[in-house]
Amino acid sequence: MSDEEVTAYLAGASKVQVATLGKDGAPHLVTMFYALLDGKIAFSTYRSSQKVLNLRRDPTMTCLVEDGTEYSELRGVSLYGKGRIVEDPDVRLKVGAVVGSRLAGLPVPEMGAPLDPAFAEGLEQSMAKRVIIVMEPDHVVSWDHGKA
Repeated sequence: MSDEEVTAYLAGASKVQVATLGKDGAPHLVTMFYALLDGKIAFSTYRSSQKVLNLRRDPTMTCLVEDGTEYSELRGVSLYGKGRIVEDPDVRLKVGAVVGSRLAGLPVPEMGAPLDPAFAEGLEQSMAKRVIIVMEPDHVVSWDHGKA
C-alpha cells in the first residue's frame, strides 16, 4: 500500500493487535480498540496493565491492523517501534472520546472536538485510572492481496 493508502486504512479500522515484551522476553499479545492521534495509533489501558508494565521496562512494541477472510482479500499494516505512555488528562479525553463513542455505538467525534459536558464528565471518571499508549513507529509494512 502507498503511504496514503496506509493512512486511510488505519483511519478506517478500529481494532489493533498489540504485542509488547514480557520480562521473560516472550511476547504479550492483546487486541485493543484504537483511535488515531496525530496520525498515530493510540489506545487507552489501565495504568497497572501488563502492557504498561512491559512498556515501562522495554518500550518495544509491534502493532497489527488486518482484515479479510479469503486469501485474495487479505490486507493489513504492521507497525514496528516503541510504545509511548501518555498520562496527560487532555490526551486521555481526546482518545477516550473517540474509542468510547465507538464502543457505545454513539456518533464518533473528531479528535479533540468539544464534548457534551455530561459525556465528558463520565469519560473523565472512567479514564482516571488509565493511560494512553501511542505507537511511535520506526518501520511500517503493509500488504493488500486484492492488488495481486
